[in-house]
Amino acid sequence: MIILALLLCACQGRPSQGEDTMHASISPQDVRRPAVAGSWYTDDPADLRTELEEYLAQAQDLQLEGLTGLISPHAGYVFSGPVAAWAYRQVQGRSYNVVVVVAPSHADAFPFAAVYGRGGYQTPLGLVPVDTALARAIAGDHSLVKISDRGHRQESRGRQEHSLEIQLPFLQVALGDFKLVPVIMGDQTEAVCHDLAEALAAALKGRNALLVASSDLSHFHPYDEANRLDARVARRVEDFDASGLMQDLAGNRVEACGGGPMCAVMEACRKLGATQSKVLKTANSGDVPVGGRDRVVGYLAAALYQGPAPEQTAVPRREPDETVQLSPQDRATLLQIARTTIESVVKGDAPPPFDVASPGLLEDRGAFVTIHEAGQLRGCIGYIVGIKPLYQTVCEVAASAALRDPRFEPVQPRELPHLELEISALTVPRRISNVDEIQVGVHGIIIRKGYRQGLLLPQVAAEYGWDRDTFLAQTCRKAGLPSNAWQDPDTEIEIFSAEVFGEE
Repeated sequence: MIILALLLCACQGRPSQGEDTMHASISPQDVRRPAVAGSWYTDDPADLRTELEEYLAQAQDLQLEGLTGLISPHAGYVFSGPVAAWAYRQVQGRSYNVVVVVAPSHADAFPFAAVYGRGGYQTPLGLVPVDTALARAIAGDHSLVKISDRGHRQESRGRQEHSLEIQLPFLQVALGDFKLVPVIMGDQTEAVCHDLAEALAAALKGRNALLVASSDLSHFHPYDEANRLDARVARRVEDFDASGLMQDLAGNRVEACGGGPMCAVMEACRKLGATQSKVLKTANSGDVPVGGRDRVVGYLAAALYQGPAPEQTAVPRREPDETVQLSPQDRATLLQIARTTIESVVKGDAPPPFDVASPGLLEDRGAFVTIHEAGQLRGCIGYIVGIKPLYQTVCEVAASAALRDPRFEPVQPRELPHLELEISALTVPRRISNVDEIQVGVHGIIIRKGYRQGLLLPQVAAEYGWDRDTFLAQTCRKAGLPSNAWQDPDTEIEIFSAEVFGEE
C-alpha cells in the first residue's frame, strides 16, 4: 500500500499591481519582505490561497462569542497548517480593525519585546500595513517593550525570523484586509511577558482588536513523549492559566518556543475581558505522512473569548491503538462516500459535497481504501494517521486508489460496475519494543529504518496465512529492507488496529 505524501509547492509570485497602488504611500524601505515563502510555504499566490482555504474548510467554526485572542503554531504549512486552521477558522469572515501578532525570536536574542513601527509586512498575498500609531501606543514608555527592528529585519544576519510571518497568510485569507502590529519577543522572561501584557491591554482597550500568539510546543522528542509534554501545555491553556504555564516553562516541565507570547497574550486577553479558553486542536509533526516519529514538533491551536462555547461536534483524537467501533450506519455512509467518489473522479467529475454529522465520522482517523476487480487487487492507498475527519480521509484516498496507485493504470468507466470496495479505518499507531505484542489478524505493522518505511494492513497476514515472523519479514520487504531488518535495534516497529469492512 502506498502512503500519500503532502508536498510543498515552491512557485514564484508577487502582489498585484492594484495592491501595490493601494499602499503606494508606504516606502519600500519600510516593508519587511517575506523570508520563508517558497520554503516553509509556497510563494505562488493562487496555490497558497487554495491550500489555506482547504485547511480552513476542514476545521470547524465553533461560533465563539467575544473572541479576543488565538494561539497558533508556526511550522511549515505542510506540518502545522491543519492545526493552525482550527484557530483561524474561528475568525474567518469576522472583522477586526487591527491584529497584534506576538511571536518569539529564534534567530536573535535581545532583552525586550520589539514592536515593528513602520511600513508593513509583505507576503505572497499582498502587503499588510502596520498600524504605526497603535504600535507607538503599545511601546509607550515601557522599558521592556520598544519600537525596534530587532527580530523583524535581520537581512544582514543570514537568517530571518519565520514565526510571525507564517501567521500572516492565514490572517489574510481568513480576514481579508486588516492593519497589523507585529511584535517579536527577544526575551521571554516573566518580567517581559507581564510588561508586554500590560502594554497590550492598555493600548487595545475599547478597540476591535485580535491578539495572536505564535508558538510551537515540544521539539524533537519521540512521538509518545512529545504527546505527554504537550498535553500538560494544553491543560494550562484550557484552564486559562498563564501563570501556571509560565511556572511550568521556567521549571522545564514543558516546552514551547513561543511560551512567552502565549503567556503574554493570555494575560492581555484576560485583562481585555476574555473569560474562557478553549484548545481547538493538537497534533505534532509525526501525525503527518511526511513526518517521522523519532523527533517530532508539537502544535496547538486555541481561542480566548468572552462568551460560552456551543457544544463541539468534532471528536478529540484517541489514544494509540484504542479500539473504536463504527456503527453499521457509519460504515454504510463511508462505503457510499467511497463509491460515489470513485464513480465521480473516474468519469472526470469532482466528488459532490458530503453532509456528515455523525461524531464517529468527524474524528481524525487514518484509513485505507482497497479496490478489487474480479477478486484481484486494483488499487489501495491510504493515510496512516488521522490528519482529517474520517469521512474526508476516505473521500481523498478513494479517489487516489482509483486514479493514482502507481502499480496500476487508472480505473476506467467501463470497470465501475465490477469494482468491489473495502475500507480499513485505522487506530493511532503506537511504537512497540517487543514483537510478542503483535497479534496476527488483529494488528497491522509499520516498520521504519532511516528513510525507509513499510506498512501492511492486519487483513494481509490473515489472507496469506502468515505467522508473526513472516508478517514482520514481509513488512520489511515492503519497506525495501532485508527480511530480517525487524530484528535490528535501530528499526522502529509500530502496530495499529483496523476496522475492516466492505460492500456486500
